[in-house]
Amino acid sequence: MKKIIIFGNSGSGKSTLAKYLCNTTGVSHLDLDILAWQPQVPPERTPLADANTAIIEFINKHDRWVIEGCYADLLELVLPYSNEIIFMNLPVEACIANAMNRPWEPHKYESKEAQDKNLRMLIDWISKYSERNDELSESAHHRLYERYSGNKRMMTANGDFMTGAASDLL
Repeated sequence: MKKIIIFGNSGSGKSTLAKYLCNTTGVSHLDLDILAWQPQVPPERTPLADANTAIIEFINKHDRWVIEGCYADLLELVLPYSNEIIFMNLPVEACIANAMNRPWEPHKYESKEAQDKNLRMLIDWISKYSERNDELSESAHHRLYERYSGNKRMMTANGDFMTGAASDLL
C-alpha cells in the first residue's frame, strides 16, 4: 500500500505530482495547505494538535494515500505512517516559473484573480526558500529528508515523474 509524502518549496510541483499519482494509481490525496491555515483574515496557522487530528482522520479513512505540503512540522506528524517520501528539490527559478504558470486552485482561492493578486507575495516568499530558517524552509526539508530511513527520492527537475523517474511509484 502506497503511503507517500511529497514536500518541497512552493511551486516545486508537489500538487502536480500528487494529482498525477491520484490519476494513475487511485491513491487518495491530502493537500496540507487546507489544514495548515485557519480560514480567517489575517491568516493564522492551525494549532498542531488540531491539524494532527485531521491528518489522522484522513489516514484512518484511506489505505493508500499521498500527502503533500511544505510544512515540516505537519510532515513530521505523518512520517510514522508513510512508507515513502519525495523531496521536490527544484531550483528556486523553476519554482517561480511554476508559480507564475499555476492554474487556478479553487480549494485555496475564490477566483483566479484572487490567486493572481497573491502572486507577487508568493514569488517573494519562494525566492527566500534557502534563506528562511523555519518549518517551511529548505533547511527544514533537507533535515526531514536526511532523517527519514525508509524509501526516499529527490526530484530536481520538472517532469521527472513524467519521464520515468517515478515510474516505480505506480
